[in-house]
Amino acid sequence: MKRCIFLFLFIFSISLSPFAEEDDVLRIEGSVSPKSLSRGQEGKIILKLTVQEGLTVNPQPSFSIEFSPCEAIIFSKEAFTDADLDIEILEEMGEEYLNLKDPVEIPFTVSPDAEKGKHLLEGKIKYFVCSKEEGWCLKSSSKFSVSVSISE
Repeated sequence: MKRCIFLFLFIFSISLSPFAEEDDVLRIEGSVSPKSLSRGQEGKIILKLTVQEGLTVNPQPSFSIEFSPCEAIIFSKEAFTDADLDIEILEEMGEEYLNLKDPVEIPFTVSPDAEKGKHLLEGKIKYFVCSKEEGWCLKSSSKFSVSVSISE
C-alpha cells in the first residue's frame, strides 16, 4: 500500500513540474536566461515547443503567447504573436505552418520593486494545429509555467 501511495505521489509531482507541461498536442519546456536576475535587469523566457509528430501549427488564424500578471516581471506587451517573435513561416504543398525547430525567446525586465526570491510566471499559448494526413484542424491552447529567481 505504501508503495502505491509513493508511486502515485511521484507521478503526480512530475505532472505538476513548473518547467514543462504537456498535453496531447504541444509540449512546452520553459526556462529563464540568465538563471538568476537582479532588480532592473533584462532577461528572457525561453520556450522550446514540440508538436506531436504529424501535426503542424498554422500561423492563421493566430498564434499567441500570453502571460498572467506578475508584479516582478515586466513585458513590453501583454501578448506576443509569431510575427512579434520572428517565428519563421514555412510552406509545404501550399499550406503554411510555423517552424518551431528553434526555441522562442521573449525578453522581459525585472521590476525595480520586485521582491527577492523565486517567482512563478504562468502563461498560455494559443494556437491552431492541423493534421494534413488526417485532414483536420483544431484551435487549442496549452498552459505553461516558469520559475524566475530574483536576487538582490
